[in-house]
Amino acid sequence: MTMEPVENDGAVLLLDKPARWTSFDVVKKVRSVTGVRKVGHAGTLDPMATGLLIICTGRRTRDVKTFMGMDKEYEAELTLGARTASFDAETPVQEHKGAEGITEEQVREVVASFVGTQEQTPPMWSALKVNGRRLYTLARRGKTVERKPRTVTIHRIEVTAFEPPRVRCTVACSKGTYVRALAEDIGLRLGCGAYLSRLRRTRIGPYRVDDAVTIEQLVGRAEEAGSRPL
Repeated sequence: MTMEPVENDGAVLLLDKPARWTSFDVVKKVRSVTGVRKVGHAGTLDPMATGLLIICTGRRTRDVKTFMGMDKEYEAELTLGARTASFDAETPVQEHKGAEGITEEQVREVVASFVGTQEQTPPMWSALKVNGRRLYTLARRGKTVERKPRTVTIHRIEVTAFEPPRVRCTVACSKGTYVRALAEDIGLRLGCGAYLSRLRRTRIGPYRVDDAVTIEQLVGRAEEAGSRPL
């Protein structure tokens, strides 16, 4: 669970975030079970997403930016033939086009075309702040504001399963990459539309979700520790 021996000045925890939890929900849970007030996470995961979330406590919160700057890896599932406002399954399908006639060869060719450095516009349904306000707060009110494109790099993207209308991929990318936006762009390039139906973060830099613990395991270890800070 920790990447090094725990000391009084803080710790770094590897947690496997469950679906329907926000990243801040995890932070609050860590505060509750450890009794440590100063807690931060290194990189937001959307509520629908699961997987690796790095949590820093105490003085180790100063390392959050370092972890946030590391490359990430994800297992993603795209659903072809439809689009949503949020580019994922968090909002209802608003446009059906169907994916009949889309072949595996076409999908692999289009997916491979996204490897490299490119400009990506953050989605409106994101936690990014513009003029001090979260974009998703504005999006829920039906508002759209201008967002500046970001330079991101897709190091590797591979199709691991083609089961229409669903496509599963492994994505290795730079910090700041929105896999939801990548799914939307892939759908547009295919001409049938697509949205992100599942997402799991499997790696941050050299740290892997295989070495993480669940929330239940975290609670169990805290109880064993007798409420001593983890």
